[in-house]
Amino acid sequence: MPAANTYDSYGWVAKCFHWAITLMILSMFPLGWAASTLAQWIAAPDITTTDATAAWAKLLFSIHKTLGVTIFIVAILRILWALSQPRPGLLNGDNSAEATLAATVHWLLYGSLVLVPLSGWVHHAATTGYAPIWWPLGQGLPFVPKDARVADISGALHFILQWVLAVAILLHIAGALKHHLIDRDATLRRMLPGRMHARPTARQPGHALPFVAALAVWAAALGAGASAGWLTPETAERGAALGQVQSDWAVQDGALNIAITQGGSEVKGRFDDWTAAITYSEQPDAKGKHGTVTVTVAIGSLALGGVTEQAMGPEYFATAEWPTATFTADLMGAEGGLVAEGTLRIRDQQLPVRMPVTLNVEDGIATASGSLRVDRRDYAIGIGTKDETTLAFAVVIDWNLTARRAAPE
Repeated sequence: MPAANTYDSYGWVAKCFHWAITLMILSMFPLGWAASTLAQWIAAPDITTTDATAAWAKLLFSIHKTLGVTIFIVAILRILWALSQPRPGLLNGDNSAEATLAATVHWLLYGSLVLVPLSGWVHHAATTGYAPIWWPLGQGLPFVPKDARVADISGALHFILQWVLAVAILLHIAGALKHHLIDRDATLRRMLPGRMHARPTARQPGHALPFVAALAVWAAALGAGASAGWLTPETAERGAALGQVQSDWAVQDGALNIAITQGGSEVKGRFDDWTAAITYSEQPDAKGKHGTVTVTVAIGSLALGGVTEQAMGPEYFATAEWPTATFTADLMGAEGGLVAEGTLRIRDQQLPVRMPVTLNVEDGIATASGSLRVDRRDYAIGIGTKDETTLAFAVVIDWNLTARRAAPE
């Protein structure tokens, strides 16, 4: 069997591309459904899951993503091969309506085989996830930032475009079966192993109308996906916003970040709503104390990539019962700077902590930063997850702020 196509037959290269992609696509749908179902179980507060559930979800998502990247690459190669080859003509080209529909479906298939895995890949690159793609070229994509809005839009596009692909596949299969069982022509057999020639009809559909029809479907799907992703709120409202606090130093700007390790991958997040009541004097008192700080954090303001909702659940931060966390400390002089000595309360657990602080004060403006490493088990977070390969025990909290000294009354 020759490698190249002819006007009345497919070569073995085109057949290999066709059946390889077919097998991968047929595997992708059940893999995606199973992985998503497990992820929903893990996030659901009324369903008990184990480390094994999380491990299975990670495994299935990694297979799904890796297979998706493979489909994208193979689809590009298939399209390039098709552009270099003569396209075998339709055996029912004289049936104008059916031939035009068949050509439209082929355009939809080619485009969807690129757009569906690409949108999923962009979603993976934009979000902070824990199921890696199994390949050595990294997890990101050029020009795709780690951004919640980009992740929302690409995720919505991936969801809608997969249904365009699914419908196109069903129409393609239905057409092949009609040719084989009703028309009894060689359309299906031409794509089976072996050499099969079949004379196309003299009349063939044009390319313009099917291509425009496919473009219209893609435009509608892309518009719907982009709108759905854009309208998705970045973070759900989980409790009232914190009120202002009295402070000798008014915070002008700052960030409160958190980093966990899930499935061997670092997941970074941030708390968007927090307050700091600060007293500070350059001159310490007799005990070496420079001041105090009390930080209150609205846990519901946490954005933690794709695991944000899971983190809010009763097994973790339990925001319904414990909506805030509190850090209270004395600012003590230490060699080379300051140290904050106090307590950190998360949920119903309050433990002593000691955190070095980097501070610079100039013209009434203070810039400060620090970092703290805690064990999530000490605060009853994720107690049921005992396997560090699923969720590491260590959690890193880091912060920075700029504050202005309040004018004396």
